[in-house]
Amino acid sequence: MTAEEQTAPVAAYAEPTRPVHAGWIAAFAGAWLGLWMAQLVPVQVLLPLQIAAQHASDEWLTSLVSYGLVSAVAGAFVVVAYPIVGALSDRTRSRFGRRRPWILGGSLTAAAGLALLGIQTETVGTIVMWTVVMLGFCMASAALTAVMADQVPEGQRGLVSGWISAPNALGILLGIVLVTAVFTTIPSGYLALAVCAVVLAVPFVVVLRDAPLSASDAARLGPLTARSVLASIWVDPRLHPDFAWTVTSRVLINLGNAIATTMLLYFFTFALGVADPTGFLVFTTVIYMVVTIGASIALGKLSDVLGRRRVFVLASGTAQAVAALLLAVAPAESTAIVGAVLLGLGQGCFFAVDQALATQVLPSAETRGKDVGIMNIAMAGPQAFGPLLGAGAVVLFGGFPGLFIASGVTGLLGAVAVMRVRSVR
Repeated sequence: MTAEEQTAPVAAYAEPTRPVHAGWIAAFAGAWLGLWMAQLVPVQVLLPLQIAAQHASDEWLTSLVSYGLVSAVAGAFVVVAYPIVGALSDRTRSRFGRRRPWILGGSLTAAAGLALLGIQTETVGTIVMWTVVMLGFCMASAALTAVMADQVPEGQRGLVSGWISAPNALGILLGIVLVTAVFTTIPSGYLALAVCAVVLAVPFVVVLRDAPLSASDAARLGPLTARSVLASIWVDPRLHPDFAWTVTSRVLINLGNAIATTMLLYFFTFALGVADPTGFLVFTTVIYMVVTIGASIALGKLSDVLGRRRVFVLASGTAQAVAALLLAVAPAESTAIVGAVLLGLGQGCFFAVDQALATQVLPSAETRGKDVGIMNIAMAGPQAFGPLLGAGAVVLFGGFPGLFIASGVTGLLGAVAVMRVRSVR
């Protein structure tokens, strides 16, 4: 295959058959790395520290609940925005293609929100700017996920999905080190993440050959109106049950993960009494990162070779559930290390294989962007609502054991739900 054939754009609605090359995958992974850093590092480190500083005179539970509120408000906007921006990217007519404007525009929006977030001193301002960040993340990630359905052949999607998952783990680690060891103030930390989000997105925007939407393709979608976009968001679960079960499974597994992991800094600080909770978080994150990267690439490729997806998702949800339940019954630093290994195995496998599975149950080629936008609600929504639900579990059950039990049970239910998918092995 010539270089020209490798970089030629795939027709907008054609089912991709030409494998993507290593440079494409590397740039794709880089764009995800910047987005994951922008979204996950604030959730894990900067937002808890910023909100704690805003409530310095209150007890820690007030800070924890405020943190949950900030994430939940942003999450409410994301749940609405994901399918809308996905639908708009399906209908975008520009000489740069359908997806590229949203990838770059979303990265710039997230970066602007991060830069302004760092100077907020009140909860209201923090909510507004974090919502802007999440909307930018939503715009870019919806388009990036749609690109995989647009341009990656089915037999390569497990491998390519692994390069969404690996940057997730690497981004958390690099981002935490960046904001705790290099840019040690909250404003400078946010600004560093903003720069990374844009710089890492640009190579993929350049490499991507995104076919513009033709007049005939646009005509198939009908006129672009608010009513037509909103009407297209609904996917009837009776007509597309595999799509519905995949969304359900993703929501539950991601929620089980989010309500536990977003509380780890509080858990290490107030339950385990770790002398250096931030340092211990970095340490466990390194373990998690190494295992996740290895699991995502190896198991994503293995799922391509075997032609199976569901059993890998079942195993990933089970591993996450075991990690959470271990922390519930035996909370200790050593258990947290074991949990990081299990969580890394589960998350690496889940992100790689489930993303590939999701692209195989989309209802229509014409609405890939909107449909993966709905799928992505199941990724970003739980991450956004997880802190509030986690804080509620800590308050309701009188401590962290109830939080981890809830996390484990939720993840296990998600693992079982994926077995109801019938069109994918």
